[in-house]
Amino acid sequence: MALVRILVDGYSLLHQWPELAPGKARYSAAARDELIRQLTAYHDASGVPITVVFDGNRPSGGLSCETSTREVEILYSKAGQTADQLIERAAHRLSAYGEVLVVTEDHAERDTASAVGAMTSNCWNFIQTMQIASKEMRGQIQGRNLKERNRFKRGKGS
Repeated sequence: MALVRILVDGYSLLHQWPELAPGKARYSAAARDELIRQLTAYHDASGVPITVVFDGNRPSGGLSCETSTREVEILYSKAGQTADQLIERAAHRLSAYGEVLVVTEDHAERDTASAVGAMTSNCWNFIQTMQIASKEMRGQIQGRNLKERNRFKRGKGS
């Protein structure tokens, strides 16, 4: 079965990635924006849709550039619910369509997600996976650019 969606506990991933948005508070709009930028780049490399869920209502005001799309969906839990609950429910519903990956540092959440049929990853492993995909994509782009430059040079001298 193919991976149909990655479900990310947003603040869990932010807290495990101190190199992301250095000097910014983990709950800040700047840190969330950088996380979403990284997740969007990973989606571009992998093609797998991602849902990132943050605890709490979407903060009002600020200069956040968060835009939810089909490819990278951004959700906030409402009063009386947690990001964990939203992720677990989504994992259960989506598992009928293929494999779902839940990314969190919360052991209980990973156990629950596994129980409903989802695959799980701790945050550090997922960060490494994203970094490897980013390096591979950069290498592919550089190779393609080199090939095109060489093709252009050969065409000019002919």
